Amino acid sequence: MSNEKVLIFDTTLRDGEQSPGASLSITEKLEIAHQLAALGVDVIEAGFPVSSPAQFEATKLVAEQVAGPVITALARANKKDIEAAGKAVAPAKNKRIHIFIATSPIHMKYKLKKSSDEVLKMAVEAIKFARAMVHDVEFSPEDATRSDMSFLIEVLSACVEAGATTLNIPDTVGYILPYEYGLMIARIKSEVLGIENCTISTHCHNDLGMAVANSLAGVRNGARQVECSVNGLGERAGNAALEEIVMAIHTRSDFFSKDQSKNLTVNINTKEIHRTSQLVSRLTGFVIQPNKAIVGANAFAHEAGVHVDGVLKKKSTYEIMTPEAIGLSGSRMVLGRHTGRHGFADRCMQLGFKLSDTDIERAYQQFLEIADKKKEVFDEDVAAVINNEIRIVEPVYKLLYLHVASGTGTLPTASVKVKTKEKITQAAAYGDGPVDAAYEAIRQAIGLSPKLEDYTIKAVTGGKEALGEAMVKIRDNERIFIGRGISTDIIEASAKAYIDAINRMVSAHARGDEGEIKAEL
Repeated sequence: MSNEKVLIFDTTLRDGEQSPGASLSITEKLEIAHQLAALGVDVIEAGFPVSSPAQFEATKLVAEQVAGPVITALARANKKDIEAAGKAVAPAKNKRIHIFIATSPIHMKYKLKKSSDEVLKMAVEAIKFARAMVHDVEFSPEDATRSDMSFLIEVLSACVEAGATTLNIPDTVGYILPYEYGLMIARIKSEVLGIENCTISTHCHNDLGMAVANSLAGVRNGARQVECSVNGLGERAGNAALEEIVMAIHTRSDFFSKDQSKNLTVNINTKEIHRTSQLVSRLTGFVIQPNKAIVGANAFAHEAGVHVDGVLKKKSTYEIMTPEAIGLSGSRMVLGRHTGRHGFADRCMQLGFKLSDTDIERAYQQFLEIADKKKEVFDEDVAAVINNEIRIVEPVYKLLYLHVASGTGTLPTASVKVKTKEKITQAAAYGDGPVDAAYEAIRQAIGLSPKLEDYTIKAVTGGKEALGEAMVKIRDNERIFIGRGISTDIIEASAKAYIDAINRMVSAHARGDEGEIKAEL
């Protein structure tokens, strides 16, 4: 039995970034792209260049500086989009232009306001135009799973003849079910003229929780590229999660090779999965849910007595894969106030963080503050410290001082001192509770009043000395920004999270991200 590759197309930087609040700076995108290359993805969708100058610049920098994967850019089926995409990916050694146009009746009638003949013509002309710039062109019929199948096959056949090298079948709204999607891919493989010269790809959304299952059904029926994102980030309920796709193929190779003459494999270095997941979580501000498959905090945790007994006797009783397989050490190390810089830096590296000497020093100083308040500092605490402290861009606002007075029968009040590069401002305010008072004081101190959309607080570890991690979502016009903060004091953590979200908002405004066009497959 010979091996056959399933290509991993990562869209974290394009579709993943479209998650409300997940806006990334150019430098942050570049850092993620380098890590995706280390992970071993085959294709990086670096952005949608025509949507904004920042998107164009980020895509171009990834094309210039990231070696290994194919670098692709998204474009609608028009010359302006395709020219922008072609120019952005031009510096890449391996480059691709990814073109899309909707083919479902509802999209053609209400969104495009075009006939099926017009859509077919636009798709063919777009691919021919793109082929004059690059040899590798991918075509996506948006909302493919709600398209008329006969028309879809006609469009795909015409696109192959026009020069498309990859045909992607998007389940744009997460509508289809695995059995249906598998049949759909099988029919495309059987009926599209010239399909033997193309790669069939999947791009599934998670609105019904089927993104990974649909993608794998596609692979089972002939798809050899899967479009996915780290931690499943993406529009609405997100995309197929890269880590789940990879580990499913890796763990269940018996299923994917069954009744086939070839063994399916991926190029991914699975030991980089945890590191990549943590990096994306830190830079986007999206917390990974504890019960998230593969990369969640509880993915390899056992508490039930029967489970613990079984794992102690033989791990495979309750573990179908090992934590080491995704880059975890399989054990927890307790640090304390006497841990030196070298030991701290070594633990950061084991946890998957690549930090500069400056970043290590900043994180270490915060670690010492935590260690003075806690007897034991766990891996989760270290990760929280790094996620909170390390910033690619220096924050505009920094909380220097916070004092809160609250209690039964007392009006909650707060006073703050906030530093910018130019000055230090102070303010005092009252609110419905201590956190509300602190937020009002911050708003008065900095002169900004974004709407608070969501607020959560959780303990990073157990016990009375647990580190508290706060997460807030704020809205500025139509944009959502996410902030995180940690402290052994939950009010301080809450204030830090609010400041962090405001810093992300201000940074986005400074780099001119407000007017980006969002593209969805």
